This record gives sequence, C-alpha cells and structure tokens, in this order.
Amino acid sequence: MAPVILFPAIDLKNGECVRLVHGDMQQVTVFNSDPAAQAADFEAQGFDYLHVVDLDGAFAGKPVNAEAVEAILRRVAMPVQLGGGIRDLRTIEAWLARGISRVIIGTAALRDPDLVREAARLFPGRVAVGIDARDGFVAVDGWAKTSQTSAPELGRRFEDAGVAAVIYTDISRDGALQGLNIEGTIALAEALAIPVIASGGLASLADIERLLQPDCARIAGAISGRALYDGRLDPAEALALIRTNRQSSC
Repeated sequence: MAPVILFPAIDLKNGECVRLVHGDMQQVTVFNSDPAAQAADFEAQGFDYLHVVDLDGAFAGKPVNAEAVEAILRRVAMPVQLGGGIRDLRTIEAWLARGISRVIIGTAALRDPDLVREAARLFPGRVAVGIDARDGFVAVDGWAKTSQTSAPELGRRFEDAGVAAVIYTDISRDGALQGLNIEGTIALAEALAIPVIASGGLASLADIERLLQPDCARIAGAISGRALYDGRLDPAEALALIRTNRQSSC
C-alpha cells in the first residue's frame, strides 16, 4: 500500500478560511481571512497535498469562492484537491485547466453517476468521489439533505470507473474534534477497491498513530482541519511520525 497522506484542509466561506461544526453554516469559526497565506503556511510546514472545499459552492451547486481558490493555486506548488459545487463537466474541466490536481465530486456522484464515470474516463487519476455520511447514509447539497443510499452502496457504483479516491466524511464528527471514525472508514475501505481517505473529527496525534496501525493499511490518508488550526495537532510531529512509519515499512 502507498504511504498515508495527511491533507491539511482549507474550507472556504465568504472568501475566508473557516471551520464548521457538523457542517452547520451557523457554527462557523474564521481562522484566516487570507486562504492563500494559510495554504502557503501549510506548504512551509511540509505538507505534500492540500484539501480545499468551497462551502458556499456546495450549497449553491456551483463555484462561489473561485477567486480564493485561484489565489491559493498561485501561491503554492503542492497539489490541491478541490470539492464543493462541482456538478457538471464544464466546471470539472475548468478547475483542472486552472491547476487543480484533483476534483472531488460529492452531490453529483449520487444524482448523476454518469458524470463521475465520464470525468474519470476523460481525466484519469484526477477525479475523486466525496462520500459524506450521516448515520451511514449519504448527505448532499452541503449536507442539508440525507439520502437513503449508504456509503458503501454509493462507493461500489464507481468501482470500475477509474476513480482516484473516495473521501469519506463522518458528518457527526466533522469539526467536533472527537477523533476519526476509524471503524467506519476501515469498513468502507475494505468494501471498496478504490483508495479511501478519512475525514471528520481528527483531533490529535493519537489519530495519526491509529491510522498507522496494521488494520488501517487500506486507508490511504486523512484530512485534518480544526486540530491544525487550534494547535491540538502539531504539524511537525504528525509529519515526522508518518515519515518514520513510511521508512520503517520500506
């Protein structure tokens, strides 16, 4: 298996870098009014890959914070994956042309699976599916609505599509610093051939240590947001732990 990737997260609302609790747009904390500067800080800290979400776009169904995303792309050299408001081929093509390394399709993956298949065919390795689950069922439209489709059921629809990764978010833990849902993420990873990235709740170095245990071997990475912003997770410690594990596995 490939080494675990730790993705720092930048969530965009009104052009600012924020964190929500449980995806509630009313429970918002602004951590940086300059997302590009925040991205540069993450790159300087040694992170290899950045995770960005256009929160306003997720609700609007189209890109809203494009200016902030473009500023990030101008500022950093590391690859960036982007989700939020990406629901048609034109938007996918536009973001990839602007320099986004990988787009994340969430709501449209449930409602328009053919879009995922076509995009993955046209842009191999550059399309991921975002599966955001509430009590095990997929939520859409910025998590405002919950479907009757389970996370594994949605993931299995794209097994043969050439999707690069599935980003699995446990909404009940997102922004709450309660720890990753390791059991749920392992279950999804074992149900799919597609690499799975854990998201939601990463709280401390203990979560990184847990991710590096043998039973998590099928988890490709994890996304960290609030824990990095409020200092609960030290970037140097986390990245050093991952590097040490990577070297010992070689």
